[in-house]
Amino acid sequence: MPGRVLEHGVERRQQDSKANPVLLDGRPLQGLDARRGVGTYVRGLLGGLQEIGWGSRLALLIDAGLPLPDTGLRTFPLRKRYRGRLSNFEDTLALRFALEQIRPAVYHATSLTLPGRAPCPVVATLHDLIPWAYGGRALFGERIRYWAGKRLLRKTDRVLAVSEASAADARRLARVDPARIEVVPEGVGAAFRVAQGAEARVRARHGLEPGYLLYVGALDARKDPQGLLAAWRAAEAAGVAAPLVLAGDPGAQAPGDMGAAVRLGRVGEAELVDLYGAAGCLVFPSRYEGFGLPLLEAMACGCPAVAYANSSLPEVAGEAAELVADGDSEALGRAAAALMLDPRRRQAARRRGLERARRYTWKRTAEATARVYAELLHD
Repeated sequence: MPGRVLEHGVERRQQDSKANPVLLDGRPLQGLDARRGVGTYVRGLLGGLQEIGWGSRLALLIDAGLPLPDTGLRTFPLRKRYRGRLSNFEDTLALRFALEQIRPAVYHATSLTLPGRAPCPVVATLHDLIPWAYGGRALFGERIRYWAGKRLLRKTDRVLAVSEASAADARRLARVDPARIEVVPEGVGAAFRVAQGAEARVRARHGLEPGYLLYVGALDARKDPQGLLAAWRAAEAAGVAAPLVLAGDPGAQAPGDMGAAVRLGRVGEAELVDLYGAAGCLVFPSRYEGFGLPLLEAMACGCPAVAYANSSLPEVAGEAAELVADGDSEALGRAAAALMLDPRRRQAARRRGLERARRYTWKRTAEATARVYAELLHD
């Protein structure tokens, strides 16, 4: 049998459906995913659900082969035989057997890893369908990897799309019934705020003078790293004499040469908050996003932002960020320069960003998610 579920090392089968938990896939809290956007989503959602009083009704499905996440929640470890990039195909069967053993009241797939069949209602969070929406040869492997999840998406009871753009992709690309889709935006953690002393700490830690251009995230082809360099050059030509700072794990697709940009690599949350706070502007040249969390984090920290007008970014940013035509890297650089060289314009953008970011909290995400749970539970 592919995969076995054990609770604290003892194989278990529940019978009382009223006592059964809402089971969330907590595996994005483990391994490499814990440092990515999906890990941020699961941490934020769990924190919000606990804040609104759902903690006692939740449990986590976790990977028995990885360290246990510290959530305080009841856990059901899943033992798998295969851990390669195509492990999602095993999951379609392994999750079915796991759910038959656990018998949760509701199962919440927090990524595009879905059971082939389930004995309970299934909720799936859809972050994006970028391998199909953005396409290209570079994402062929991802299309294979997540093919089963995309196919199974339309069979779920509810799809929680993190943006209107992702909801549209669910309808268009995965043929999900619109009646089953709920748009539930992500939130921004309370740690992302205007931090006093950020400039001094960035000077001491990295030797950087405040007012640099900042990019946060992987340097995948979809993030347009060459466009990022072109935007930096355009900002310099417009009169900005400041370095480009790259924060985050660059990822496997990162180009080998990013010029004279300052590479900081992976940074902790508190360090990232300081980097946002001391930056002159976040430059976000992504060509496609399911949500666009760095944009929201920057605004919450009082950092003005510029980005391309595509996918979910206009709905997340609203009027708070400067958006330019998709793919126009020179316009992106000029927009960054305009913000950095005009104090009044920069201050207005900062104020709009702070106001915009207040709309997005994990408590609100959790409240909307809990309403879906309650509907399926007939509470």
